[in-house]
Amino acid sequence: MKAMSNDRPQAVCATDFASIVGEENAVCLWENIELSQQKRIQQAIASEKFPSCIVYPRTQKQLAAVIAKAHTNNWRVLPCGSGSKLNWGGLAKGIDVVVSTERINQLIEHAVGDLTVTVEAGMKFSDLQALLAKSRQFLALDPTAPESATIGGIVATGDTGSLRQRYGSVRDQLLGITFVRADGEIAKAGGRVVKNVAGYDLMKLLTGSYGTLGFISQLTFRLYPLAEASGTVVLTGKAEAISQAADILRGSALTPVQADLLSNKLVSSLGLGEGLGLIARFQSISESVKEQSNRVLEVGQKLGLDGAIFADGDEANLWQRLQERIHTSATESVITCKIGVLPTAAVEILTQVELGLIHISSGLGLLQLESKNQVLKIRDACGGLRLRTQANRGFLTILSAPIAVKEQIDVWGYTGNALPLMRGIKEQFDSKNILSPGRFVGGI
Repeated sequence: MKAMSNDRPQAVCATDFASIVGEENAVCLWENIELSQQKRIQQAIASEKFPSCIVYPRTQKQLAAVIAKAHTNNWRVLPCGSGSKLNWGGLAKGIDVVVSTERINQLIEHAVGDLTVTVEAGMKFSDLQALLAKSRQFLALDPTAPESATIGGIVATGDTGSLRQRYGSVRDQLLGITFVRADGEIAKAGGRVVKNVAGYDLMKLLTGSYGTLGFISQLTFRLYPLAEASGTVVLTGKAEAISQAADILRGSALTPVQADLLSNKLVSSLGLGEGLGLIARFQSISESVKEQSNRVLEVGQKLGLDGAIFADGDEANLWQRLQERIHTSATESVITCKIGVLPTAAVEILTQVELGLIHISSGLGLLQLESKNQVLKIRDACGGLRLRTQANRGFLTILSAPIAVKEQIDVWGYTGNALPLMRGIKEQFDSKNILSPGRFVGGI
């Protein structure tokens, strides 16, 4: 990575923010930031100048004041939580200051009887799940880096995993949102608001916006009760048979909470056998889990596939290893991409990559690719595989990659006609373009 320089007046910026947050270590100058955190920030920005400091407000009021100060001075802000997904998306441009919600992390309310929870954006996902588990409830998301990911970061990047098979996306879990506008004003939508203002559905708009429209500070989610029992079935074998098994599962009355197709290398690296894989998880009462798992095994047997059932500790270990394998890069040159195709095209895509996972119902998934040429090749394939109309075309976007790759090719690969609308929305929400500039589609 090339060396960076900074000729901006650091002390002025840091002193202004220190007067707001007021606590020791709440403003950290660039040279005092840990090297590992410096590296994460550098992977997120395009400029050859690094930010002057990172600011850690402790309350939503402090956060609003920090953003207001940045707005007044036209300082460009890179919002983050713990930084676990800071290297996702486009490269932010000309960042003056990084602002973290990591210390805005309180539980506001857990309405056990209503199955809802309200938390501040900086709370760690793993901490929230541990709190909810005491009441036999959980938030139905399975994000990347669950131990370090913050709730606000998960929403800002729209990050969920295989649980969307049963529970839907991040947007489907959200009931309310509070965020700080680019001018420092606090705004709310949904949740306990009596009536939303007419216009944009702000919860959906801010989800997956990568901090370009507002700084998420508080969120309210719907919850679900923990199931009595859980079991996972894995089928492995030839691509055609796996494709048939997926078609059967999609068209059946079975109700998996997670169901994914796995590439050859992913299957073998997890010690699950050879060929492509289909993994399906059931959670319900014990009798239902056992019956549904056995029915999937029978489908596999009729198609000549190998099958196995995982339960208890073995099951938990399997899903943890799967999560780690699909999200952990063997080398720094690996390019991690999010893919979206018609579910019927998933197997065909997976036969063209070494490491990949695609959800059987949504057609969304993750791939690890080796070069920008492979990215372009798979992106072209997503636009042509069994897709007859423009409306059904697939997509391939880069999440994480070496900076050189992100500078050479379009991270988002967007080919639709909504860019003028997106830019208009950005102008309305952030007319000075100070929030995550350049990180979203079309350089927004």
